[in-house]
Amino acid sequence: MGVKKKREMQVAALTVRHQDLETLRSFADVEGKNLASLLLHCVQLKDGVSQIRYVKQIVPLLEKADTNGVCDPAIQSCLDILAGIYYSLSLKNPLKKVLASSLNGLPEFFQTEAIHSFTSHLKEELNTTDLYSYRKVVDNISSCMENFNLGKASVNNLLKNVLHFLWKSLIEILEENRQFAGNHIVQTQLMNDLLVGIRVSMTVVQKVQDFQENLWKASSSPIWQSMCGLLGIFTKFLSDDDLLQTIQSTSGLAVILFIKTMFQPSENIPELGTLAMLDWQNGSMGPRGEALLLDTVHVLFTLSSQIKEATLEMFLSRILALWTNSAIHILESSSPSLKDSLNGNSSIVGRLLEYIYTHWEHSLDALRHQTKIIFRNLLQIHWLTMEGTDLVTDPFFLELTKTLLRLEWHIKGKYTCLGCLVECIGIEHILAIDNTIPSQILEVMGDQSLVPYASDLLETMFKNHKNHLKSQTADGTWIDQWHETWVSPLLYILCEGNLDQKSYVIDYYLPKLLNYSPESLRYMVKILQTSIDAKTERSSPSLGSCSSRGALGALMACLRAARAHGHLQSATDTWENLVSSARIKQGLIHQHCQVRIDTLGLLCESSRSTEIVSAEEMQWIQFFITYNLNTQSPGVRQQICSLLKKLFCRIQESSQVLYKLEQCKSKHEPENELTKEQPSVSLQQYKNFMSSICNSLFEALFPGSSYSTRFSALTILGSIAEVFPALEGRVQVVYQLSHDIDAGRFQTLIECFTSTFEEVKTLAFDLLMKLSVTAIKFQGAEKLQGLFQAALELSTSTKPYDCVTASYLLNFLVWQDAVPSSLSTYLTQSAARSDGDKPAAVVERNTLMVIKCLIENLEEDVSQAENSLLQAAASFPMYGRVHCVTGALQKLPLDLQLVSEWTPVVEKLLLMSYRISAVVAPVIQSSSPEGLIPMDTDSESASRLQVILNEIQPRDTNDYFNQAKILKECDSFDLEDLNASVSNIDTFAGIKGKEGKTCDVTAQMVLVCCWRSMKEVALLLGTLCQLLPMQPVPESSDGLLTVEQVKEIGDYFKQHLLQSRHRGAFELAYTGFVKLTEILNRCPDVNLQKLPEQWLWNVLEEIKCSDPSSKLCATRRSAGIPFYIQALLASEPKKGKMDLLKITMKELIFLAGPTDNSQSTVPQVHALNILRALFRDTRLGENVIPFVADGAKAAILGFTSPVWAVRNSSTLLFSSLITRIFGVKRGKDEHSKTNRMTGREFFSRFPELYPFLLKQLEAVADTVDSDMGEPDRHPSMFLLLLVLERLYPSPMDGASSTLSMAPFVPFIMRCGRSPIYRSREMAARALVPLVKIDQVPNTVRALLATLPNCTDQCFRQNHIHGTLLQVSHLLRAYADSKHRMDSDFQQELTDITVCTKAKLWLAKRQNPCLVTRAVYIDILFLLTYCLDKPTKGSQSVLERLGFWEEVRGIVSGSELITGLPCTFKVPGLPQYLQSLTKLAIAAEWAALARAREQTRDVPITFSQLLGSSFPEVRLLTLEALLERFSAGASASLRSMGEDFLLLAMKESHPECLCKILRILHCINPSEWLPLTERCIHLTPKEFLIWTMDIASSDRSEIQGVALRLTSKLIAYHMKTYEENRDLLAPQLKRWVQLVILSCGDHLPTESRLAAAEVLTSIAPLVLTNSCPVLELQDTLALWRCVLILLQSEEQAVRDAATETVTTALSQENTYQSTEFAFCQVDASIALALALAILCDLLQQWDQLDHGLPILLGWLLGEGDDLVGYVESAHQGDEDYLFEKAEVNFWAETLTFVKHLYRQLLHLLCRSGWRPPSSERLGHLQRTVSEQQHLLSQLFRELPPPAEFLKTVEFTKLRIQEERTLAGLRLLAFLEGKEEEAPYSQHLGLPCRSKSLNSPKN
Repeated sequence: MGVKKKREMQVAALTVRHQDLETLRSFADVEGKNLASLLLHCVQLKDGVSQIRYVKQIVPLLEKADTNGVCDPAIQSCLDILAGIYYSLSLKNPLKKVLASSLNGLPEFFQTEAIHSFTSHLKEELNTTDLYSYRKVVDNISSCMENFNLGKASVNNLLKNVLHFLWKSLIEILEENRQFAGNHIVQTQLMNDLLVGIRVSMTVVQKVQDFQENLWKASSSPIWQSMCGLLGIFTKFLSDDDLLQTIQSTSGLAVILFIKTMFQPSENIPELGTLAMLDWQNGSMGPRGEALLLDTVHVLFTLSSQIKEATLEMFLSRILALWTNSAIHILESSSPSLKDSLNGNSSIVGRLLEYIYTHWEHSLDALRHQTKIIFRNLLQIHWLTMEGTDLVTDPFFLELTKTLLRLEWHIKGKYTCLGCLVECIGIEHILAIDNTIPSQILEVMGDQSLVPYASDLLETMFKNHKNHLKSQTADGTWIDQWHETWVSPLLYILCEGNLDQKSYVIDYYLPKLLNYSPESLRYMVKILQTSIDAKTERSSPSLGSCSSRGALGALMACLRAARAHGHLQSATDTWENLVSSARIKQGLIHQHCQVRIDTLGLLCESSRSTEIVSAEEMQWIQFFITYNLNTQSPGVRQQICSLLKKLFCRIQESSQVLYKLEQCKSKHEPENELTKEQPSVSLQQYKNFMSSICNSLFEALFPGSSYSTRFSALTILGSIAEVFPALEGRVQVVYQLSHDIDAGRFQTLIECFTSTFEEVKTLAFDLLMKLSVTAIKFQGAEKLQGLFQAALELSTSTKPYDCVTASYLLNFLVWQDAVPSSLSTYLTQSAARSDGDKPAAVVERNTLMVIKCLIENLEEDVSQAENSLLQAAASFPMYGRVHCVTGALQKLPLDLQLVSEWTPVVEKLLLMSYRISAVVAPVIQSSSPEGLIPMDTDSESASRLQVILNEIQPRDTNDYFNQAKILKECDSFDLEDLNASVSNIDTFAGIKGKEGKTCDVTAQMVLVCCWRSMKEVALLLGTLCQLLPMQPVPESSDGLLTVEQVKEIGDYFKQHLLQSRHRGAFELAYTGFVKLTEILNRCPDVNLQKLPEQWLWNVLEEIKCSDPSSKLCATRRSAGIPFYIQALLASEPKKGKMDLLKITMKELIFLAGPTDNSQSTVPQVHALNILRALFRDTRLGENVIPFVADGAKAAILGFTSPVWAVRNSSTLLFSSLITRIFGVKRGKDEHSKTNRMTGREFFSRFPELYPFLLKQLEAVADTVDSDMGEPDRHPSMFLLLLVLERLYPSPMDGASSTLSMAPFVPFIMRCGRSPIYRSREMAARALVPLVKIDQVPNTVRALLATLPNCTDQCFRQNHIHGTLLQVSHLLRAYADSKHRMDSDFQQELTDITVCTKAKLWLAKRQNPCLVTRAVYIDILFLLTYCLDKPTKGSQSVLERLGFWEEVRGIVSGSELITGLPCTFKVPGLPQYLQSLTKLAIAAEWAALARAREQTRDVPITFSQLLGSSFPEVRLLTLEALLERFSAGASASLRSMGEDFLLLAMKESHPECLCKILRILHCINPSEWLPLTERCIHLTPKEFLIWTMDIASSDRSEIQGVALRLTSKLIAYHMKTYEENRDLLAPQLKRWVQLVILSCGDHLPTESRLAAAEVLTSIAPLVLTNSCPVLELQDTLALWRCVLILLQSEEQAVRDAATETVTTALSQENTYQSTEFAFCQVDASIALALALAILCDLLQQWDQLDHGLPILLGWLLGEGDDLVGYVESAHQGDEDYLFEKAEVNFWAETLTFVKHLYRQLLHLLCRSGWRPPSSERLGHLQRTVSEQQHLLSQLFRELPPPAEFLKTVEFTKLRIQEERTLAGLRLLAFLEGKEEEAPYSQHLGLPCRSKSLNSPKN
């Protein structure tokens, strides 16, 4: 369980007036023991927390006071001062509550005096006239009424004054609010004051005793007058739309309360008709109350159909829930007539059900919750109306249960309603209907959106079931049945379910089950342990793929959940009694990541935060970290880091307990429950463990370590630094990370800044900031100066990630106070002296110096860029410097001291930003900057840039580019002269680089330079607005940004958003602009506050005017205009009325509608595009829902426009609306059931769309039906069908006709007649959800009846096709439904089959159209799939109907038999052939199934199908056969080997050849290989060569299959030629080469997976055979392939290679070498295991002499050309902006080297091997020596600091250095010069070794 750090409580100290202080001093006694002394001491403290202790002593002191019947004047004065203190404290100050709580215990003797003091002070408060102090007075009244006796008494005494004050304050605040209209900040505060005033008024009326009497109700009473005044103003609030809805709703409640309190006589209250006022208990209101109840609900139903705003819907749902509660109360003693009106069959209950079904999937959680309450109450209402009827047999409950169970499980409302039903009638009745319900619910738990609902329902069900079973049986046998029902399906899912399903079941369902039934844990563990043992005993080499967690995963998940929720008493019990140590270790390195996570969670999580971590647990954690840092999945990394942080928190918390135990230890120390060890021993173990963990983590930051490893290591180190902080004082911390930091580790962390991943830089920076050590301690001044220079150089690098490194370096130097002293020249003397050495002041001073330095450098860069943009792109791109400035500003403390210093800096930054923007704008804002190519036609680079600008000049009316700043130095440039020399254009422009070398400037470089510069400028301006304070008034010294500067920034963003074309440019401008608008809306200056609104109206006017000279960018998506408006609207305060949004939406919807003027489509396009952006913006949330219907209308009507731009924008808008309405698509299934809703729900939310869509669909259907020539292809049909296919009928559609989907069905059927194929398909799909499952058979029969007979003369094939598609889709849905095995289902399909026979001519040649023939045949095939299941002792339905006879007739008369000319081309031919082939195959399978009973009578055989000239036919046939062969084919099919061989030889279709080779691979070679010579005239060996030829020359998918087949043949031949394998030698050599060539990282995944599968299959024969069957070099080459695949970047390839290792470990001669034999392991440990097995096998084979030198070569990386690499890296620096080569982000060379080194050292120690001759050893020594010398030379050639300036080359050399060190170490060991030493002492250390003669950096 997580341990949260306790936040320190911040309490403002109480104070008193000077006069009161003097009074206290005068009464304080010398001893300091009286009340005055106590208060004096208290008020003199500055800390509020300390004052609390003194306040609590007040009453105990007064209880001891000697009163003598007279109140001491000193005490009187103190009580008066206390009253003053109480009213002076703010409402949220804890001191106020503590004081009230203390004074509640005041002795009775002092009560009168105290009440007098509090009353007089409250009276003073109520006399306040300052409006802005009213809130404090109202808060004081509120606190008086809240559990404070003296306060209540004071309010009671001053009730007249209090009510008058509340009335007066509300009136004045309301008026003030009107005066500040438009000032969001002031209005927000005033409205909050109004809300509090209303609530306090209600509290006073509810809690003051005087209101229980009637004396105040006289009209002349001041209290009555104030009450009337308050009631009047509350009523006024209700109708004031300028107020917030929360104020209006609270006013409504206040009105009800006041009327109820004031109304006379109370018996007449029912006539007012307000639910909250009425007392429904005991039927006290009689018939009038019952009539009122029924009238009220009818009004609510009417309102429900009218209200569409989310908040009002919410209120209505609450009222309906309140109504159902009232109905329950009144029914308990009601008349029979009311019971008749409210029983389950009544119209009211029907309407309530309709409301529930409409709203149970509403987007608002709170509304869905109210729906659940209404349903639960509805069940209760019906139950109360029942007169002795049994719940089980009650028709209403029975029908309701069946209705709910019939619904699909993707409907969320089904779960909540079923849960309520279970609580009402019990689970046993539901299980009696369908006992598979628990499994069905668990099945849907793979969908995250359904998981919470499903788990809640299961919890309700299993609780109910347990209670029922316990009540039915006296003994404990019921538990077995309960386990069988609820636990067994759970265990099945945990072992066999898919990944998401298991994860969600573990997170949501398992904890609920264990919390309710902890005793079930033993049952689960027993079942799972048995399953694991059974698997292990089978010793299968393949224990499941990575997608299977198996029983071990399920066991770990169960134990983890049990321990985390406190169901395991201690870890010791767990390990000893439930799971073995071996199982834990297997779980920690399991192939499936979730098993590893669950096992780690079992170790780290505990219900007790102080539970001691055992030594065994610490060993396991250390073991886990060794192999699990390099995890590719971000989610898994996050979980690992989170769990380890929980463990560290446990260590920290438990260590504090151990320290206390150690301190409290006495001679007779009590038995310690926490630990069996001495506290000091456990503490030492903790220290050692944490130190060991940190060693491992720092070692993981070795050169070349992957991003995953670095991210994990740095995150965990950051957690350690956070959990074990460096605290000063008496607090003992068991471990401090800073103590384990040395110079090498500090340098390692700094080097992490060079990572190309910013997350790594951030983590390293944050960790360095958390450490208590500083850079000065480990880095000399010279080194720090070098870092600063490196940062400046990196800030102008052409590699974009280098400037990020520079930014982190500079921030590091700033915060470590390590900037060079030379920068102090940038500071004035006053700035240098300011605030001394305070940390914040130091950071501000350093930041200021660095930014000034960067600005100075940037000015030079900009000046040169203004002369030559190409030169800037090649040598000093400006964006890096700007990025560094932004980064420095973002880390700056907010409270700036050097304001006068910053002001000119900010001015310079703004000017510099505008200059940079002016330089790069022409490129960025061109029509197509991606196509920009600099031209080398003149020696002057500025001239070349002019050509570029001319080339990209847009050819439209937008003249913005003519205004862009062109370089001044080139004004005299003549374009005509230049155009004459265009023939000399080159693609690259030669420019002098930084070091004077000529380098090529590519178009990419120019674009990146300009685009990133614009990006950084936008971010800088946004940051300046966000972080720097604005001047409240001109010439003020309080702020840095002036109003004019803010307006300039706004204009800058506006220009770029409204006129840019480059998406990157305006997206980044949008990011900065959003920051600006958010600041403006919070700005107290009203002028600035109003700016966004002014900008919005201006741009809307410009859009509306459609002026040809407008500078608005008119692209197909309106470029940055939607972003601009989005930013302005999204920043509008959400708590307000959102008036800007509402007005804008109405304006845009008007503009987006159809227009008569074809000339003015630009405003329409802009409006459609802007609406799309607003509907997509999640920040606007429910506020845009009221406009969805109008938006949908605009989109559908816009789709009919003749203008392409309008149609395009309409489509985009429609797409965003579909997402907004139906939710984000979660999966790839375009027609998933999850993104749908009932038609009733849809049209209830958007009622105006019902008539609109119906009318549009009718128009479309009429157009489709028209008989006039070429039918009018109505374009909006597509959009209409897209909406309708996402709707399905509501459960109420049969009972209620309003908003039913039935009227749409006939129109959709008619749409199926469209001449457009796609539209017919969409109509068929849209029809399916609108037809209820039980109505499908009738609908299908009706559709079939409309098909023409063969004798009909006139018919349209489009009509036939549309109808058949609808039949096909409906049948598919029916077949997939859960009623498949019902007898009704079978009968319905039988009737449909009879109907299809009547129109069978459509499947034959009588029908000339192949398209319709194909669909009809598909329908026939679907029927065979559903009905070809013979019942016992009788024929199948299809045989009985003579269906197969008809099918045989269709196939016999088809083109499959008669053939088609090769040149025959006709629409639908491939589709027809595929459908026909599927039916022929079904007929063949049916004939094979009957072959035993009668002679086979089939129209066409598989052999004939395989001989077809059409590849579609062959492919389908081969797929069907492959499926059977994979499952184990019958003997009748195995005789087809000859057919396959013949086909393989002549097959030219790649996919068909693939399938043939797969089939041959499935069949045992002994069954078909001997046939090769006879049927294809190739010997078995020649056939092997043929397969090798395919494997080496064909496409990757065929390569993979051919390689698998080749390998199987190789294995067969090796067993066949066991005595004479030399004959196979050439083939074996070639096969090994094929496998090696298939393992390259550059190859497709399929090739590498095939290689891994091959290696797995031949592992026992080739890799681990106790007698090697290949030459040693070949065997080692194959092992090298395994190692390469284990280091692949792709998880699937690594997992497949891990299977090879698992297989290798499970052999007789290898399984004893490790404890992980027969286990599924992860690739990270599989790499180590593979090397261990290999070394072991070398010894077994007695091949150390030849094998070890090869392995040493692997260690040294023989074959790597270091010099070539470094030279190519030098050359490539300037040529390529981004990496071109394949990069493996997972493999870590030094990890492989580390494992290999350890295994070789272990092997040498174990075997005592020495080289037989010194020659081979000498060769290795010379190689290592040469490499060592070369490395030293290459290191010297790198510029310092190389780790930053030449990171790639430096890392490569570091890796090779480590490899060389490992080689030297092993060679020294062989010579006997060095004893065995662990790897980590010599390799893998983050700091550089000093053993090589490399220079100091």
